[in-house]
Amino acid sequence: MKRLFVCIFLVVSGLSLMDFVSLHLYSAWGFYAHQRINRLAVFTLPKELIGFYKNNIDFVTDNAVNPDERRYAIKEEAPRHFIDLDNYSDSLRRKMIFWSWAKAKESIPEDTLYKHGIVPWHIYFMKYQLTEAFRAKDIRKILIISADLGHYIADANVPLHTTKNYNGQLSNQHGIHGFWESRLPELFAENYDFFVGKAVYEEKVQERAWQAVLNANAALDSVLSFEKKLSKQYREDKKFGFDERNGQTVKTYSREFSAKYHELLQNQVERQMRASVKMVGDLWLTSWIDAGQPDLSKEKVYVKSKEDMDAEVLERKSWLNKIFEVRREADN
Repeated sequence: MKRLFVCIFLVVSGLSLMDFVSLHLYSAWGFYAHQRINRLAVFTLPKELIGFYKNNIDFVTDNAVNPDERRYAIKEEAPRHFIDLDNYSDSLRRKMIFWSWAKAKESIPEDTLYKHGIVPWHIYFMKYQLTEAFRAKDIRKILIISADLGHYIADANVPLHTTKNYNGQLSNQHGIHGFWESRLPELFAENYDFFVGKAVYEEKVQERAWQAVLNANAALDSVLSFEKKLSKQYREDKKFGFDERNGQTVKTYSREFSAKYHELLQNQVERQMRASVKMVGDLWLTSWIDAGQPDLSKEKVYVKSKEDMDAEVLERKSWLNKIFEVRREADN
């Protein structure tokens, strides 16, 4: 099905296979990190919930990247992945943390909000949707929304998702987005400590989403300054190398340069991935509790019905109706 979707996507969009690979190679946290975060979040859950998610761990893992697949086809999708805090004054930011989406639209034009990103508000909205899915015991929706919510939470914890200089294009560091959030995890995450403890109930979901964004933004200076400092010490042929990906030879940051940058960051990528795992688990649990803690102990592995498969095909076809030119955060 995925291969068929890619083929249809290429025909309708007019993209070459290389274009498609470049769009997906380093999108958001990268497929590897997004899937790893959702998978690990399952193990933070209490006994009343972990059985259901473990039975469906492949679903929430495999579908962790769905929001990225929609970014170029659904107009409203791209702003859900980021917020450019540097477009707002410090005094305004302090107020925005406590604004509902309705209040935000009263205070700032809606098109401006979408232009600069809405990820903290969208996390709150998705948490509400997940609660409703739990309340209805709609297994398909629970799993789909859980996977999506995990994606947006992970994005909110990425420093480069909090700035208009999202790919270093304003500081002559083009490509740093994919470097930080895909190349580094793929090289070093196997050695990260992902024991983050048990999920806990979150009383203030929107404030938690904002705190994630603010914490990520606080790390932004190191992300940019350390790469710039290190680049001055490396010739071009030492900074970059070539790797095989999906049968393609691609230019990427060398292992030596990556290791040195990773060392300078002092476990920053690990901290942000850990924060993502913990927050995903916390909000899955919170959604379930707010729904009245429905009993899911008898729910086994979710198997798509014919109706579900037909609905998925229709949904993916709808993605092909338009291909939008949105900011390509991680083009290298």
